[in-house]
Amino acid sequence: MNTITGLFYVFSAVLLFAAFRVITARSTVHAALYLVLSFFSASCIWMLLRAEFLAIALVLVYVGAVMVLFLFVVMMLDINTDKLREGFWKSLPLAGFVGALIALEMALVLMRGFQVQPPAVAGKVEAMGNTKLLGIEIYTDYLYPLQLAAVLLLVAIIAAIALTLRARKDSRHQDASVQVRAKKADRVRIVKLPPTIEAPSAPKQEGGAA
Repeated sequence: MNTITGLFYVFSAVLLFAAFRVITARSTVHAALYLVLSFFSASCIWMLLRAEFLAIALVLVYVGAVMVLFLFVVMMLDINTDKLREGFWKSLPLAGFVGALIALEMALVLMRGFQVQPPAVAGKVEAMGNTKLLGIEIYTDYLYPLQLAAVLLLVAIIAAIALTLRARKDSRHQDASVQVRAKKADRVRIVKLPPTIEAPSAPKQEGGAA
């Protein structure tokens, strides 16, 4: 067994342990941190398989963005997990059976993917690198599906913003068009008011010419 095989088994064991702790940890924050550990372990396995782009994308997208947002939401909401965990062990056998069935189906579908055959131009492929080859495939053969996925994500973002946007009655905002049309006469008005207290008269000078 070489070094790469040993590291593969180590990261796989850490990944299985972290995934098991995600569903068994009592604290939601601890479960999220174990999920971060599982993501890191999966990215290390992909690095061993020379899939550098997938490994970096997993760390940047899920660990750097999704999990940070998830932890922020969980810590801000302070969810009571005791009610959510009621009946967990009662439903565990059925959940285990469904999970095993899904794993078996995925293994049957992906079984042919593990039968790796060396490409005809192995030297050229190794010189180009996985990231460059992936970019060439995406922006040549899969350009239209990529653009379609980008449009769908944009529509999803706009829909999420539109659904969560609520006008608050106590909020104050400025209208730029009204500010541009404003004039000095509309903002300032000089009013002349009579004095409320009469001004004192000048004192008389005492004494005259002798």
